[in-house]
Amino acid sequence: MKKVTPISQRKSDHIRINLRENVQSAITTGLEKYRFEHQALPECDLEAVDTSTRFLNKTLAAPILISSMTGGSQEAAQINLILAEAAEQTHIAMGLGSQRAAIEHPELAHTFQVRRVAPNILLFANLGAIQLNYRYGIDECRKAVEMVEADALILHLNPLQEALQPEGETRFSNLIDKIAAVCHSLPVPVIVKEVGWGISERVAKLLIQAGVAAIDVAGAGGTSWSQVEMYRAQTESAARIASHFVDWGIPTAECIRKIRALHPSLPLIASGGLRNGIDIAKCLALGADLGGMASPFLKAAACSLRETINIINEIKREIQITMFVAGVKSISELRQVQLKEIS
Repeated sequence: MKKVTPISQRKSDHIRINLRENVQSAITTGLEKYRFEHQALPECDLEAVDTSTRFLNKTLAAPILISSMTGGSQEAAQINLILAEAAEQTHIAMGLGSQRAAIEHPELAHTFQVRRVAPNILLFANLGAIQLNYRYGIDECRKAVEMVEADALILHLNPLQEALQPEGETRFSNLIDKIAAVCHSLPVPVIVKEVGWGISERVAKLLIQAGVAAIDVAGAGGTSWSQVEMYRAQTESAARIASHFVDWGIPTAECIRKIRALHPSLPLIASGGLRNGIDIAKCLALGADLGGMASPFLKAAACSLRETINIINEIKREIQITMFVAGVKSISELRQVQLKEIS
């Protein structure tokens, strides 16, 4: 019989593994295939380059999202507070980790509640979409949003991770209809994201038809959750199976291009292997509206609030310098830049 790990322990395992082990995907993001054309005469002043943008009707100082990571344990609670306070001080967006733990164990709700340190940030609640096939409905989605006073709800898709987890839930049949019901019933926007294997063109079409407010591509090229589950595996066989999926997924750059071609105005978040401001700038030039990162912020938050703020400010500065030497002064101009594709 499989040993099912309590949710709180599983969340602690995820943090520990991400901080200590090599869980990098064998696939690259695809961003290395693109390059900005350097402008030796930018015809603007660096400090006049404006990185601010709007997303879901909120103004951000830069197109940066602290991607959904954690919650459900005491260690996660401290990390979330640090991330949220850093987001508040730097005026960027933040997503929370899956709140299923707090829905099922209300005593864990405080591990996600960050509004007291971040009253003004663009904040996303989060539930696994698969839970809609396991007794969850509109009420649970509303509870997740109200619990953290969120501006929007992320429903995440993770079929491969569920298939590899001993406690995985894999009944994905007819899920799109339930996602559509949430989109049409919830009083806040609904965002759908993957967790690191990418949103395909086929899935994007289904999500757009269902009425999602935005898509986070969460493509391959960063943390591989199959590798994370490999380290959690309870048998050698389960570990081997998980290890064989290290090169699974759709590269982040490919996801952005295909979904943007499919829908020219859908709000689009790029995540999956982004590691600096140049990566975010490339994603915006390819068609995204925000760039999300998880691993760099998790490692910084494990150190201190000051380190987290420093990392955010470095990434913002890298975006600004990239824009400057690409000859653009605003995010809207950046999104019109044609990148050079390297053969």
